[in-house]
Amino acid sequence: MNTQTLMVQGTTSDAGKSMLVTALCRWLSRQGVRVAPFKPQNMALNSVVTADGGEIGRAQAVQAWAAGLAPHTDMNPVLLKPNTDKKAQIIIHGHAIANMDAGVFHDYKSIALKAVLESHTRLSNQYERIIAEGAGSPAEINLRAHDIANMGFAEAVDCPVILIADIDRGGVFAHFAGTLALLSESEQARIQGFVINRFRGDKKLLDPGLDWLEQYTGKPVLGVLPYLQGLHLEAEDALPGSAASTVSPEQKLFRVIVPALPRISNHTDFDPLRLHPQVHVQFIGPGETIPPADLIILPGSKSVCADLDWLRQQGWEPAIYRHLRYGGKLLGICGGFQMLGKWIHDPIGLEGDAGSAPGFAFFDMETTLAADKILRNCQGRLSLNNAAVTGYEIHAGITTYHTRYQSLIHLAKNQDGAISDDGLIAGTYLHGIFTSAAACHELLTWAGLVDQHSMPDYQSICNVAIERLADCVEQYLDTARLNRLLNLPVRIS
Repeated sequence: MNTQTLMVQGTTSDAGKSMLVTALCRWLSRQGVRVAPFKPQNMALNSVVTADGGEIGRAQAVQAWAAGLAPHTDMNPVLLKPNTDKKAQIIIHGHAIANMDAGVFHDYKSIALKAVLESHTRLSNQYERIIAEGAGSPAEINLRAHDIANMGFAEAVDCPVILIADIDRGGVFAHFAGTLALLSESEQARIQGFVINRFRGDKKLLDPGLDWLEQYTGKPVLGVLPYLQGLHLEAEDALPGSAASTVSPEQKLFRVIVPALPRISNHTDFDPLRLHPQVHVQFIGPGETIPPADLIILPGSKSVCADLDWLRQQGWEPAIYRHLRYGGKLLGICGGFQMLGKWIHDPIGLEGDAGSAPGFAFFDMETTLAADKILRNCQGRLSLNNAAVTGYEIHAGITTYHTRYQSLIHLAKNQDGAISDDGLIAGTYLHGIFTSAAACHELLTWAGLVDQHSMPDYQSICNVAIERLADCVEQYLDTARLNRLLNLPVRIS
């Protein structure tokens, strides 16, 4: 199959690469083009379980959905999940192989590149077009040797590149010119055009700068994308800012707080709550006052013992006891659920130094981290009222109960989680439990939000956002040039 790959690289992290790849995948899919997303190397703690039983970054899963596909491990063959400031779990073709520090992984890149090219070849044999996403910036001088995430990959597969920058950060022309200047001649030649992201204002005031950029670089500006208010697109890794809801926090009567753990994982679990018209979700960072709340949720963590120690240092333990004493509810998800037990054992140092850490002891259980990670998509029903729930498990821990508890979720083949005897505390291994409107409604009812309004359809909200992005490609980008870069017929409007 004659497959053309087009790569989107950014001048900085969070420049809009993931967003543009998502937009291009839906734009091409709407034209009937069989397109697949691809990210050679990703570093993120938000991940999903794929149809083939592996693990990839959540941004690539969103891009797959935009293309009308089920997420597959070939779409993100190398995933790095940091568990300390200097070390990360290395996931190849969906499965963890080792923990490596940056130096060791740098030497491993030649092997990782083989995995990247194998996945790209398999996708090329199945799809007509591939939209690839870079990582960070291609101009990171210290990471240029043996690069597999940006130009190293682009040169290996000989594909054109679009460079995107976020004008909302300021200095957009310096970003483009500086990035280009730090690339080699062959890499510069791969840049086929620029996209400016998140522009607000009168474009006429921007036009002189666009003319200068084209004259200075000899490369075209492919378009200027607007700042899209109220757009909800799941974050690749960074914690979200304000919710996309038009309802102000003062109008949201039900308060949910989540500690912003240093190694928080899968914080997209809380996106449906952030979009709920009656719920105000607040991530509490280091040094911030822990406010009163109706519900405290302990989120997933890539380094459970270290994050548990961080919680204690930040004063969360007495705050949680005080919260429960006044009738507040507590929910733990994945690593947060493990923290609710008596002990967490890491005998082989999977997430840091080997050893054990005492948990909060709300449940008579202990968890032992093991090398084999559990990865599975799940369907079941809440024990609270039998509402259908879907989710996915990504964890290395095996939990042993020493006291029998009511399970939170009945799965097809087993039980998941637990509810305390007084009904104030619950925990689950399942990520994504708020995505289902029925399950979200019942969990919030358990937490104390009794008089609920209609629950937004989260999947519809996500799909509307993707459609908006594809519309922006049509309206604001040079689609004739894009079609030529992709070797597609240029449509006559």
